[in-house]
Amino acid sequence: MKIRPGFVLELAVNFLLPWLAYRLALPRLGETGALIASAVPPLVWSAIELARFRRVDALSAMVIAGIVLSVAAMALGGSPRMLLLRESLVSGAVGVAFLLSLPMRRPLIFYLARATVAREMEGGAARFEALWRERPGLAPAIRTMTLVWGLGLTGETALRAWMALTWPIGRFLIVSPFIGYGIYGALALWTLWYRKTMRSRVEASARASGIAG
Repeated sequence: MKIRPGFVLELAVNFLLPWLAYRLALPRLGETGALIASAVPPLVWSAIELARFRRVDALSAMVIAGIVLSVAAMALGGSPRMLLLRESLVSGAVGVAFLLSLPMRRPLIFYLARATVAREMEGGAARFEALWRERPGLAPAIRTMTLVWGLGLTGETALRAWMALTWPIGRFLIVSPFIGYGIYGALALWTLWYRKTMRSRVEASARASGIAG
């Protein structure tokens, strides 16, 4: 799947604009108000998607859920170390959601992939549904991606939680971002490799079928 302007716009609305809204609102509204402000772009995007396609955008829903978790954790207060743990709530919640969706007929990454394809091409959702039915290898591939991302995100949360509770706060603040971005980068690179591998297998299977025919 090629990177298209619609996909870039989706990432900007769900990640870049919430960060900008948070940074701009922080000096005037404080941390809680800034977090609430950061939810506005994905909320507006979800409303537009609902009006256009009659469905809720899965990625936006996950971003909004993470922001709600952060606001709830702030409302609970706590020690400085507990506040450090708050930073890992979002990725941990997403990772657990991925793992809990594995027994379902369609895991969460299926809906994320379908929503992305639907924005990339006309009739993309129906096409993705057809591929899900017609290609036996797609379902296990989606489940494998859901498992790997679920384990990666929950593992990242567990590691940062251990660091927040046992390390000096100064050391945690220095090292923690490298841990988080390193794990996210590794997951992204693995995803690119896995997709390329699966695509090669599908093409090889198609050539073999053509030769056999």
